[in-house]
Formats: sequence, C-alpha cells, structure tokens
Amino acid sequence: MALAAAVRVPARVLLRAGARLLGAALGRTERVDCVGDGARRFGSQRVLVEPDAGAGVAVMKLKNPPVNTLSLEFLTELVICLEKLENDKSFRGVVLTSDCPGVFSAGLDLTEMCGKSPAHYAEYWKAVQELWLRFYQSNLVLVSAINGACPAGGCLMTLTCDYRVLADNPRYCIGLNETQLGIVAPFWFKDTLENVIGHRAAERALQLGLLFPPAEALQVGIVDQVVPEEQVQSTALSAIAQWMTIPDHARQLTKAMMRKATASRLITQRDADVQNFVSFVSKDSIQKSLQLYLERLKEKKG
Repeated sequence: MALAAAVRVPARVLLRAGARLLGAALGRTERVDCVGDGARRFGSQRVLVEPDAGAGVAVMKLKNPPVNTLSLEFLTELVICLEKLENDKSFRGVVLTSDCPGVFSAGLDLTEMCGKSPAHYAEYWKAVQELWLRFYQSNLVLVSAINGACPAGGCLMTLTCDYRVLADNPRYCIGLNETQLGIVAPFWFKDTLENVIGHRAAERALQLGLLFPPAEALQVGIVDQVVPEEQVQSTALSAIAQWMTIPDHARQLTKAMMRKATASRLITQRDADVQNFVSFVSKDSIQKSLQLYLERLKEKKG
C-alpha cells in the first residue's frame, strides 16, 4: 500500500492486478474485470454494482441468468466486486439482490460438481469457501434484499449478511435443502444457519432440507423482515441506513467478535474441508444422484 501511494499507481490498475491475483489464487487464468468510475454503475459479466457514494451504499445485483447459479466464474466475480467496495472508503454498506426475475440464487452450480476431475472439484470448493469467508467477515454492512427463490447456496450467501429482507411471495422460499439432493451440508453451512435460527430449528431444517415460505421464514428467524415485493430494495436500504448510524469501529469490532469462532473453524480446517468435499462428491452414488437430478432439470426445461 505504501509503495502504491509513493508511485501513484492508478486505482484502476491496482484493481485489475488484484483481480488477476485473486483469479490465480482460485486457480483461474482468465481476467475478471470489476471497475468503474465514481457513482456510475460498474461490475463484471455476472455482477452489476450500482453505487451511491454520497450515501455510502452500493447495490450489488446478481445477474447470472437464468437462475444465478454460483458457477466458479460467478463466485470469483462476486468476491472481486465486494473487495472493490471494501477498498473504497466512501462505501460503508452493500445491498445484495438479484437481477434475475423470480430467483435470488438457485445455489451452487451442480454442473461444477458432476462429471469433472477431482482437481476441478477442489478448485470449485475453494471458491465457495472464499466467497463465504469474504462475505461473512466483511467490515461492510451487508443486507440481503431477497427478491426471489433462495435455496441452498443462495440461502448461505444471505446468511453471511447482517440483515435479510424477503419479498412476500409464496414462491420465494429460503433454506438449506441439501439433503433433498442427497448432499450433506458442510459444518460451516450448519454453523452459519445455527447462529441465525438456533440449534433445534437448524437441526430440523437441515435434516428435512426445509425450504421456508415467507411467513415461516420470518417466524423461524431466517429472515428479519417480510415486505411486499416492490418494497424489498427500499426496505433493505432503510435497514442499512439504521445500521450505519452506529460508529463503524464499534460495529465492525463487535461483528468480528461475534463471528470469529465460526470463521476460525473453517479457516483452521480449510484443506481438510476441501478433501472431504472432493471425496464425497467423487463417490459413484453421489455422481449418479447429481446426474439424475440434472437430467430431470433438463426434462423440466424441455
């Protein structure tokens, strides 16, 4: 940082370098761009950021149609765009929402977990871990404006946020439904959900793979507010304004204190978690289940 200040390297150049470095860290060789000017929109192929520097808030929209599945590239772009906002001191909060009608995010991209090599599975899982760690430990205020269905990995992403607003639409269910696909949610998925809704409710939800419609989601506490669909983003912006009335240093230190133990569990077991995932997803029975599920999805689309 001191060297950059001394030679006055343009922020745009630094960001692109950071994108390349992060891509390399995640095993990617392609460049992911996430740059912009002032209060103008910026982003990448799959993420649109609408900044309001005056208010100190940005709206980050997921736009990986049709259902915002968390592909390897999408995961990387989300992390880079969050990093850009974190590095810009004019921003204190982010609203996370979807640009795809009816869906917040369908979760992890099963095509990344089916019919590929163990090395690819490891690369993909490291990217999932990175997304969770960066969002869960972010110093920014993160508020989810959930304007669509939000199962599995989509739900996990919202659980990293400080506050969740869900649109009041019976089709917009939220939850970690991995068991319905024959998959076991990793311990850090479980920890994140348990921190939000408590042990008993999390145990029941995880074993049954429950997806909660809005009223039940509010009752169990997996979301903080349910509002009419057209008010989701404005409500999220109002919520973030309330969080931003607290001095940053006090709020950030408190957030870090509350989340340290959960984050540390993954950080200290990160390699083992990757190995466990690769071993599990490589099993013939799991591959057959995933393949069958993907074939059913194709039939529904047809």
